[in-house]
Amino acid sequence: MTGRAMDPLPAAAVGAAAEKEADPQAADLPTPQAVEPQVIVQRAPAPSRMQMPQGNPLLLSHSLQELLARDTVQVELIPEKKGLFLKHAEYEVSSQRFKSSVYRRYNDFVVFQEMLLHKFPYRMVPALPPKRMLGADREFIEARRRALKRFVNLVARHPLFSEDVVLKLFLSFSGSDVQNKLKESAQCVGDEFMNCKLATRAKDFLPADIQAQFAISRELIRNIYNSFHKLRDRAERIASRAIDNAADLLIFGKELSAIGSDTTPLPSWAALNSSTWGSLKQALKGLSVEFALLADKAAQQGKQEENDVVEKLNLFLDLLQSYKDLCERHEKGVLHKHQRALHKYSLMKRQMMSAAVQNCEPESVEQLESRIVEQENAIQTMELRNYFSLYCLHQETQLIHVYLPLTSHILRAFVNSQIQGHKEMSKVWNDLRPKLSCLFAGPHSALTPPRSPPQSPPEDGLCPH
Repeated sequence: MTGRAMDPLPAAAVGAAAEKEADPQAADLPTPQAVEPQVIVQRAPAPSRMQMPQGNPLLLSHSLQELLARDTVQVELIPEKKGLFLKHAEYEVSSQRFKSSVYRRYNDFVVFQEMLLHKFPYRMVPALPPKRMLGADREFIEARRRALKRFVNLVARHPLFSEDVVLKLFLSFSGSDVQNKLKESAQCVGDEFMNCKLATRAKDFLPADIQAQFAISRELIRNIYNSFHKLRDRAERIASRAIDNAADLLIFGKELSAIGSDTTPLPSWAALNSSTWGSLKQALKGLSVEFALLADKAAQQGKQEENDVVEKLNLFLDLLQSYKDLCERHEKGVLHKHQRALHKYSLMKRQMMSAAVQNCEPESVEQLESRIVEQENAIQTMELRNYFSLYCLHQETQLIHVYLPLTSHILRAFVNSQIQGHKEMSKVWNDLRPKLSCLFAGPHSALTPPRSPPQSPPEDGLCPH
């Protein structure tokens, strides 16, 4: 198949029907519905078309700041509504770009993703978190809320999805039948291949070694994913330790307060030290305030690292996973269909040769010839789709690299969190130190903390403690 110029819409319309004939049971990719060619030809270019620089339309010109500035979507869990048997989680989805706030259920997100896959099967559509019907605890519901927020933000910032009517409906339609509205918007439209003017000429813009580049890019992004997955796991443990440290400090302070609040009377033989014990209890009770403050600072640091470090790592991992899923759809969908269509075509050609040798009836030969022509159209369309899929993969690979500077944002957030957290906790510890002088009674009732005599370092240079 060459990249010669041809009318894309009739070929796509014929190819869609031929694809179904070539493999009626294949369901890896959505089969677009044929649309009247003259209607589509007269239509203006879709606003969802990627903004591309002059010259080669394969190349994208976006920065990370531009993508992040497209929209910021908040997803918050609203109080559960109890049904007859199950509790249904509902979310408030707010968009800065559309200045909208709508309520969505998990199934609304599912339909939204299905419509994106129907219209853009060759693009990075992020995955959704699992539904988990029964036994969903608060921890699972919160994790799913965060995942849904990452999903919708990745979609809202994609150069192609961000201009599509499906996204606008999902983020701004306030009616009760949002799922039907989403499905109606995708009906009789077809997928991106049928609506893109460059679809049949995609091969002309691809480099000659596109297959080799695809294999290298896939391996590189697989390695990046594995490394960032490990970074995310370590960041989760660091944030979790900060939160655990906060809990330990709070309990430590409460135990000091419990000692200071002990009302058990002193025995007679300890009456001489009653003033010391009373002063000690008073001082210990006061220290619980500082430990509660330390616990609060540690908890704040842990929460900040969860939001600014772990969540950003999860966002990038979700994007990388969507790229991996796209590569699998390319191989299991377009390439697999193409191979099966070629196999079926070869079988038909053999049948045709056999019929010619056996001098079959003219009607049966004509039917076989007609089927061969249809199969040739199907193969032609599948080959065009294969190149268009590689074209989209090339652009999505560029999009991954646009997101790579997010690493510096993540590291900066992590470093700033550590500096700020240790700085604030250090101040509390320093404020706490003078209060320790009230805990120890020296000679003549002077309360001084014990001091260890200076020690000379051992000969081996190692500290004994």
